Amino acid sequence: MPHQDSYLVGLIGAGIGPSLTPALHEREADRQGLRYLYRLLDIDAIGMRPEAVGELLRAARDTGFDGLNITHPCKQLVIEHLDALSPQAEALGAVNTVVIADGRATGHNTDVTGFAASFARGLPDAALERVVQLGAGGAGAAVAHAVLTLGAGRVTVVDPAPERAAALADTLDRHFGAGRAVPAAPGDLAAVLADADGIVHATPTGMAAHPGLPLPAELLHPGLWIAEVVYRPLETELVTTARALGCAVLDGGGMAVFQAVDAFRLFTGREPDADRMLGHFADLTSASAESARSAAVGRLS
Repeated sequence: MPHQDSYLVGLIGAGIGPSLTPALHEREADRQGLRYLYRLLDIDAIGMRPEAVGELLRAARDTGFDGLNITHPCKQLVIEHLDALSPQAEALGAVNTVVIADGRATGHNTDVTGFAASFARGLPDAALERVVQLGAGGAGAAVAHAVLTLGAGRVTVVDPAPERAAALADTLDRHFGAGRAVPAAPGDLAAVLADADGIVHATPTGMAAHPGLPLPAELLHPGLWIAEVVYRPLETELVTTARALGCAVLDGGGMAVFQAVDAFRLFTGREPDADRMLGHFADLTSASAESARSAAVGRLS
């Protein structure tokens, strides 16, 4: 990809107002001497249904966007509107990054590599023989692929929609080999967690707009490690509860940073500084937490 000096990119999703992704990209671009504008295209704020993602993509193409990140609930819906998919995005059936160049929109998935890099960095010694994953949507497909790529023996996929869990498990089995993934219903959680090594959480539960725990707290125990994909807030109820029980915990921050690292590279053709972006993220989350504390004090005074 030929280098250019200015970029217009965006994020399509629901309830994305608090996202730190724009600032992550723009700060790294500033350090590289680029003009880089990152816009939020929040379907909730615009009043559009997720199925209208194609209209937003078409508008972005027509107005000169260089690329888009795609998040919940549009990672699978966007595929039919693209010209091409990377092999990984095609295998996953989910896209979180769209590169727009030469009149073509190509879908990629940096959630896989982002989660794998974060997990290897944050839980390097985690046992991976029996992993339970909560969620079989777009993020779930990505992190399940990442966990199996990292060497997990078997992933049990749990989702309230049995057909979705079964479909993902079937896809994983075809890709990684028979028996590497099995579906399960939420009612089976107590049994499958009894001898599990860890939990990967890949549902929206815990986000600012979807507070709460994704499973009954009594099913958690200190023998489990917990890997979270939600990063707004960084301290989800699952992270806080698991840490209090003595579980090894990986918050969603690392995945957010490393998927952004890979997306930045795809958008610009330039090599981002991952350590610098981790530092940006730490600064941004610290500033965000301080702002929230100040707002709370203001309401009480």
